[in-house]
Amino acid sequence: MEAEHLLWFGRAGEPTGADFLGDRAGFVVPVVEGIRVSHFHALATEHHLITVHRGAIGVLDSLTPRLGFERPSDVVAALFLLLEEALGTFRRAAVSDLLLVEELEDEMFEQRRPDQVYRLTQLRRRSALLHHALLPYLQVTDEIFTRRMMSREFPEERQRLARQFQHAGRLVLTDIESLQDATRRAFTSYSSLVSGEQNGVINRLAIVSVIFLPLSFLTGFFGMNFTYMTDELESRVVFWLLAVGLQIVVVFIALYVLHRTKLWRRLRDENGSDDR
Repeated sequence: MEAEHLLWFGRAGEPTGADFLGDRAGFVVPVVEGIRVSHFHALATEHHLITVHRGAIGVLDSLTPRLGFERPSDVVAALFLLLEEALGTFRRAAVSDLLLVEELEDEMFEQRRPDQVYRLTQLRRRSALLHHALLPYLQVTDEIFTRRMMSREFPEERQRLARQFQHAGRLVLTDIESLQDATRRAFTSYSSLVSGEQNGVINRLAIVSVIFLPLSFLTGFFGMNFTYMTDELESRVVFWLLAVGLQIVVVFIALYVLHRTKLWRRLRDENGSDDR
């Protein structure tokens, strides 16, 4: 190739892009490689398909057997196969992460653990990375394909391939957006579980308060140095009747009130569901 043609391939870290360069089409294609998003450059002419990349790109290795199976009619058809293979890496990553989110949700409802928040955070950042990498690429390819298909010189078969690629891109983008929605839903579910546990603690404190607040009032009242209490309430029988017996009566009344208002039963049911 001539030197000026190589300049189009850009440099490391260059954002995604696509453009028609006269009789050539150039693409900067994002592809998911493990936990990161890489880019490779593709240049297609009527007779050649050239790819340039830094480091290993697994999608290019998987393209070779597909070319033998699909047997594309020309270089442009091979180019669209390559672009669809790159989209496939996003689809597989989104579906895999979506299954992980659903597994985390099931684990949360069985037993909530702090490490689940960290894993959800990682999956949420992963979904944002996929969306940030794919959306600009689809926007620029849609723009050039739409503009190109308006030209009468663009063959009908290539228009069909372009429309097929655009449709596949929208489906993959929908999968990634579903992953984003699932991570948000999982965070909401986790917050709801935390709120439920906090409500259980508040209910327990309310029960303790209902039992001990009257007792605290009685002990505080009989601990005051009124003349009547110091002069008249001197016998042991009066002490047991008022100081102890009255407190026992208050405790039974408090338990009865709890039973009638179903607070105790509700707390028992919540404890039973937590044990399961």
